[in-house]
Amino acid sequence: MSDTMAPQPGKRSIWLRALFMVLMAIAFQFAGTLLGLVAIVQLALALVSDAPNARLSAFGQGLGRYLGQIAGFVSFATEEVPFPFSDWPA
Repeated sequence: MSDTMAPQPGKRSIWLRALFMVLMAIAFQFAGTLLGLVAIVQLALALVSDAPNARLSAFGQGLGRYLGQIAGFVSFATEEVPFPFSDWPA
């Protein structure tokens, strides 16, 4: 009998997960900055045209969901790796 445990099927290495976590942390920083820029542009558009841009609003909502997915992954709440390793949040 061996003292080493075989990895369970369907589970990835903790080192691979750590690599994904680092990549997702970088993506989180980039997406957070992008969300801040979208907010500034939306404010400027609302001041000029008295209404926010609907397409930017939808993009901002998707970006917010993406940030939530990243937070869930890096906090070990889920095993699903966010975009670009899965679909963009609807």
